[in-house]
Amino acid sequence: MREPITDADRDQVRRLHSEGKSRNEIARTIGRSGSTVSKIARELDLSFERGPEVVAATEARRVDLAERRARFAESLHKSAERLHAQLFAPCTIGSFGGKDNVWSEQALDRPTFTDQRQILAAVSTAVDKSLKLAPAEGGDNAEDVRSMLGTLGTVLTEAFADDEGADDGG
Repeated sequence: MREPITDADRDQVRRLHSEGKSRNEIARTIGRSGSTVSKIARELDLSFERGPEVVAATEARRVDLAERRARFAESLHKSAERLHAQLFAPCTIGSFGGKDNVWSEQALDRPTFTDQRQILAAVSTAVDKSLKLAPAEGGDNAEDVRSMLGTLGTVLTEAFADDEGADDGG
């Protein structure tokens, strides 16, 4: 059977509410359920609404996440630039082979076409994801720029795919 609400309960709820305690904190402190504390609060015309604090906290969180997305987008762009620099840079490839399974290396003027295609795909993915995190700014023509870049990426990917049958040595 539930204990009746006493004047002591009301006094404690009034005091703890004035200290800024939440409904659940008050309930734990006085050993009553949250619904009992809410009932007492209604009787005393008290509210646990924290609208302005919630709005401010939500806005602060939104701003913080936007800043984090912008920093991560910048990091993705830098990664894409580093990958892009590898497209035509000299490299060394290696593999095990032969009857003795010996490691051998070969220096190339640039990565194989297959590797270039994979690098280009990684660059395209990094740029695409960074633009989703922090869309490019450019006024009315921003969508045209994104469309042009997307088309350019598709054309380059297809060009490398067409060369797949070519000699991998370059």
